[in-house]
Amino acid sequence: MTAPRDPYIALRQPHFTRYLVGLFTLTIGIQIQGTVVGWQIYDLTKDPLALGLIGLAEALPAISFALYAGHVVDRHDRRRVVMLALAVLVACSAALWVLAAPLSEGVVASARINAIYGVIVVSGIARSFLQPARQALSAEIMPRHLFANAITWRSGTWQLAAVLGPAMGGVLYALGGTTLAYSVDAVLMVVALGVFASIAHRSPVREETHEGVFESVAGGIRFVFREPVLLGALTLDLFSVLFGGAVALLPIFAAEILAVGPTGLGVLRAAPAVGAVATSIFVARHHDFTHTGRVLLIAVAGFGLSMIAFGLSTSFYLSVAILVVSGMCDMVSVVVRSTLLQSRTPEGMLGRVSAVNQIFIGSSNEIGAFESGVTARWWGAARAVVVGGVLTLGVVASVGWFVPALRRLGRLHPEEKSGV
Repeated sequence: MTAPRDPYIALRQPHFTRYLVGLFTLTIGIQIQGTVVGWQIYDLTKDPLALGLIGLAEALPAISFALYAGHVVDRHDRRRVVMLALAVLVACSAALWVLAAPLSEGVVASARINAIYGVIVVSGIARSFLQPARQALSAEIMPRHLFANAITWRSGTWQLAAVLGPAMGGVLYALGGTTLAYSVDAVLMVVALGVFASIAHRSPVREETHEGVFESVAGGIRFVFREPVLLGALTLDLFSVLFGGAVALLPIFAAEILAVGPTGLGVLRAAPAVGAVATSIFVARHHDFTHTGRVLLIAVAGFGLSMIAFGLSTSFYLSVAILVVSGMCDMVSVVVRSTLLQSRTPEGMLGRVSAVNQIFIGSSNEIGAFESGVTARWWGAARAVVVGGVLTLGVVASVGWFVPALRRLGRLHPEEKSGV
């Protein structure tokens, strides 16, 4: 018989609950910032490519520093790395608040736009360290047998913040413009920094090694490429996110296609997270899939179909519903991929492997935003989203065919059938 499961078991770990509070406030701040920056840049330029450049400005430094960041995370106290990266993000939020002030006489709009892009570049560097550090810290403070439950709550918390953050960003922008929105963003970042500082945990002292930076980084890359199931899952997410970057174009849909303004933009940005939160609650209670590989492939295919439907829709309410479905599909992919990564990676390599994951997944969001901006300039926003959805379906078919180990993947935790 299968032993009864406690769906809230991860929440009974004190360090982890503090981690979730910090993640929640941090994510709301980042989502507010992303919503307002996108609207502000498009309002100043009316150029789809300018929205794509936001993603590129964050992706290039994130990719450039990611592998080194993973090395640093595996050599130093992970909580301290999180706090240092958060301190830089607080400074970036403060800089955006300063840049929201009315233009002085003689100052042109292009100077403000360039300064905003500069802040985004610095933010990308900080997040290249933050992402592997917080993922490794999450795994470090949890027993391995609780990883799946912890990842579900972690992902659900992130998605809940992603529901509230864009909506708050749209409302704050409508009420007080960029100044009010960036003020709230900065306060939330400070709160997140304080919460992570309150986690009474230090990374264990690791065995001294004479391994150089390049050898250390190469070890993380080799590990991923020797794990076909993990590599297949990362590749699947990489290209589906790269081609399915509709979120970057939402300011265009809100302003021109659906005509719903900044408040409607907040709703559109929050819609995928609504579906993801609902799915996370289901997964927390039902934990595992019998045929995980097939479920993953179906979920990503569902995401691609959602992007096609969204690109064809001209109804605001239908578009919101479609984005909710896309979030449901994406959440399944996130839980499966994150559980595979943490359960199959040795503790001492979590930073480096998480950094490789960041390059595959995290940066593909920003590069996907750039790709969407370019294709939207060529073909228009709606057609660009439809083409991206079609390409996503092609990626699913290719990975399913060329990575049979992923397609045949059964339960993530087969030992749980006996209640071990």
